[in-house]
Amino acid sequence: MKMISVNENPEFVNKAIKYFQSKWASEESMMLYEDCISHSIDPSNPLPQWYLLMDGDKIIGCAGVITNDFISRMDLYPWLCALYIEEEYRGNAYGSILLEKAKKNAKNGGFNNLYLCTDHIGYYEKYGFEYFGVGYHPWGENSRIYKTII
Repeated sequence: MKMISVNENPEFVNKAIKYFQSKWASEESMMLYEDCISHSIDPSNPLPQWYLLMDGDKIIGCAGVITNDFISRMDLYPWLCALYIEEEYRGNAYGSILLEKAKKNAKNGGFNNLYLCTDHIGYYEKYGFEYFGVGYHPWGENSRIYKTII
């Protein structure tokens, strides 16, 4: 497995955009990922960060670290977002590779905590995240917020 930081490897920008869009975007939000990822290549700013996990030339997973994941707790940051591992690769703890890279980069960016919002219970706890509270999304739903000290 090979970890690619899109910010450190801008030649992967277009592949990252297409991959994140294929896993997370709706027709209405395609431009969100294109705009955010294409404007993230700025070494003077620690956020956002986008990662691809590769098995040879095949992208098998992704994640990002952003300032806010469309959640009401805008006083908290940075946020892990868009963690995804292809189904046939699940069960091998490959998500932990992306999580550790996100934690390391957030710490190197001067942050002490990393947050995420999810409805999953039991996965992130295995990697040091603890339930923190509830946050509210602009579309009317809510999510559990998790926090880890980095």
